[in-house]
Amino acid sequence: MDEDDRARLAEFVASRAPALMRVAYLLTGDRHAAEDLFQSALAKTIPRWRDLRHTDPEGYLRTVMYREQVSWWRRLRRYRETLLTGVDDPAGPDLFGGTDVRLAMRAALRALPAAQRTVVVLRYYEDLTETQVAAALGCSVGTVRSRTHRAVARLRQLLPDIELLEVRR
Repeated sequence: MDEDDRARLAEFVASRAPALMRVAYLLTGDRHAAEDLFQSALAKTIPRWRDLRHTDPEGYLRTVMYREQVSWWRRLRRYRETLLTGVDDPAGPDLFGGTDVRLAMRAALRALPAAQRTVVVLRYYEDLTETQVAAALGCSVGTVRSRTHRAVARLRQLLPDIELLEVRR
């Protein structure tokens, strides 16, 4: 990798890392797992960086993150780990309100199975179509639809007082 590519990579990571970390957090539901996911995806993207200069490197990196997450939860089915809960970093002051709703949504998203949480993040946070989600996850559109339906139904059970948006088709 030459100096120009290194500079482009450093600039890309500096400017897009916060947004990509938010997506990784939403996919994993855990800050440390999100950091691992982002770092793993970045490590797989760097060797291809020269080939990505004329394309969309962020799109490529996001696809790698989605597929890494899918691989992780597929492995999780085979190898159960014992998760240890620790003290989260203290949150700063809530300047914009809505903390209760955000905390309730966070807890509800964590309660979803990983496959459903991934589909919800891609559909509603990333605003991808069902076809794009299916392509990113390597599954059929029908699978995306059924996981979305089950996830939204479960979120409605967990959050009866919060008005959820109608499912887009």
